[in-house]
Amino acid sequence: MFMGEYSHTIDTKGRLIIPSKLREELGENFVVTKGLDGCLFVYAMEEWNLLHDRLKELPLTNPNTRRLNRFFLASASNGEIDKQGRVLVPAVLREFAKIEKDVVLLGVGNRIEIWDKAAWENESDYGDMDEIAEQMAELGFSI
Repeated sequence: MFMGEYSHTIDTKGRLIIPSKLREELGENFVVTKGLDGCLFVYAMEEWNLLHDRLKELPLTNPNTRRLNRFFLASASNGEIDKQGRVLVPAVLREFAKIEKDVVLLGVGNRIEIWDKAAWENESDYGDMDEIAEQMAELGFSI
């Protein structure tokens, strides 16, 4: 399970150091793709295959299925860690997440999220967490 918050920078060639704690669990083969809320999602290959299988189960006759498939699959990129512990984040994904230099990597269970630092600072205001917890309780989730 991925956990933790890490601040890093991305270089001018689009390479990003993956922290060793995340790298160990991520493995040699993984996928980087567009994520929700304007960030990028990084999946270990096993988890990516599970997501892909769930997407294949959705009916292609539904326009939202087709859009969801395009969103996650069309921009997906196979990731590889180089000898310095870096991954190349493709330009199309950096543009989507508005990543220029400073980034935050979050381990969030089954995936890693990559955020532009300024976007993460705007997103990480948890002042409404009590209200969210109540809504989750209505969905059957309790702490």
